[in-house]
Amino acid sequence: MSGGVLAVVGYTEPWYIQILKSVVLFAIAVQIVPVVLLAERKLLGRFQHRYGPNRVGPFGMAQPLADIVKLATKEPFRPSTSIGFLYALAPVISLLTALAAFAIIPFGDVANIFGQDVGLYGLDVGIGVLYVFAFGAIAFYGLMLGGWASGSKYSFLGSMRAAAQLISYEVAMGLSLVGVLMMAGTLSLTEIVAAQEGLWYAVPQFVGFAIFVIAAFAETNRVPFDLPEADAELVAGYNTEYGGSRFAAFFFAEYVNIIVVSGIAVTIFLGGWQLPFIDPPGWVDPFVVLGKIFAFVFLFVWIRATLPRLRYDQLMSFGWKVLLPLATLNALVTAVLVVAL
Repeated sequence: MSGGVLAVVGYTEPWYIQILKSVVLFAIAVQIVPVVLLAERKLLGRFQHRYGPNRVGPFGMAQPLADIVKLATKEPFRPSTSIGFLYALAPVISLLTALAAFAIIPFGDVANIFGQDVGLYGLDVGIGVLYVFAFGAIAFYGLMLGGWASGSKYSFLGSMRAAAQLISYEVAMGLSLVGVLMMAGTLSLTEIVAAQEGLWYAVPQFVGFAIFVIAAFAETNRVPFDLPEADAELVAGYNTEYGGSRFAAFFFAEYVNIIVVSGIAVTIFLGGWQLPFIDPPGWVDPFVVLGKIFAFVFLFVWIRATLPRLRYDQLMSFGWKVLLPLATLNALVTAVLVVAL
């Protein structure tokens, strides 16, 4: 598999291929989110001994479409105390940064499609991991602006929680990847996948993998770390004053971020498109990645149905006093072993 990556070093795709891939990736993101949303509601129903969506369409499969139509046709409004331009800009920032991060997930190696070499990914930059964290840092401004520009103290408190939570857990998440980067010797996501041909990094880096998974829940504001949107405390957090299509943009960005962190976990720790003991044909690669991503999404839903929400002081204490020291120790031990071996 590594030969396919090395064979295209310095290769630049034609402009029309890049445009076509952008359209395809956007279409995939738009299609995956409703599927994930429906799967989550169905799974939560089963976990809680109820049916879940079962009225709209066959087996309730048209429920996401009904939700989209409902949100898109709602009358737009904003509070009189809000700051109009920033209030409208916040969900746009969240949505664009989520889609930009989605473009870095590799769904396969370079494939020959109708005589043209095409990378089964949006981008393959040499700083792939840093690219993801850069857009994650920009996404923070969408949450902050959404809460502050709403003119509501509950929204602002939710956005401040989101900012503190993102900063706290992004440090641990970044350090959890350092061990993999030292072992692979590269920041390129496709090359990291190629380096896992014999052994997935989730095995030697099981501590980093566990830290990454926990931090991913906090990064995406999911249970048990959904404090920025704690309905019992903050009504709905930073998006309390949002409705209609602007709320849908925040909602869509949240689920795209879940898919992105799942894709990053699959790429860096679970071998990407590679399968153990099997070398499937190239056209199977995207389906392998999607299957692993959906397995990771199932974990998100399972945890949501199982664990209660933490208190905010518990969340911050766990991030700084437990995850950060463990991630630092894991990076130091890995560095020693890489040098010694």
